[in-house]
Amino acid sequence: MITIETLVVNHWQENTYILHDETGEAVLIDCGVFFEDEGKKLIDFVEKKGLKLVKQLNTHLHIDHVLGNQFMKDQFGLLTHAHKDDEFLLAEAPNYGVRLGLENVVEPPKMGTAIVDGDIIKFGNSELKVLHVPGHSPGHVVFYNEDQKFAIVGDVLFRESIGRTDLPYGNYEQLIEGIKTKLLVLDDEVSVYPGHGPATSIGHERNNNVFLKGL
Repeated sequence: MITIETLVVNHWQENTYILHDETGEAVLIDCGVFFEDEGKKLIDFVEKKGLKLVKQLNTHLHIDHVLGNQFMKDQFGLLTHAHKDDEFLLAEAPNYGVRLGLENVVEPPKMGTAIVDGDIIKFGNSELKVLHVPGHSPGHVVFYNEDQKFAIVGDVLFRESIGRTDLPYGNYEQLIEGIKTKLLVLDDEVSVYPGHGPATSIGHERNNNVFLKGL
């Protein structure tokens, strides 16, 4: 049984997720920790729960979702699993940070493992399926668990909204097509955990999200 924990971090109020099951093994998704107290809170949580972090995952590699990747390497020896099509974004992080007034952003460490659509990520007794849903970024993926009916969706889908496509390398048509063919085919009961803001469900978005009307 997977337990999903959320740590809201950095300037963008990004959702960093820790998933763990009864074995004590855990994966961390989208480590956005930036401030010292955020890193301490993450370490304290892992130690208090007695967890063993075995994998680091990224839905995508925009700056707000990778600010803690160096921290993960330093503290836990983990490099991220991410889609190859987003790898180039890592080198852009420092310059992007400067444009946003963040002078001390270092280039995140290289990717560890390239993942593709259909891959299965295993930890403990649990599995997550990789769904490639580009449009917000070229290599954006979703992590889906069929047994417990939940999806960690990054910045693809939000409560009654969708991910931005006006950023460099965004593509609105591609994003909508991905949501239609990869997410709206899931059951209404599937819980949706976005990269920012509150959780929602496929059913709620199907019925209430103006961007998805008619799909």
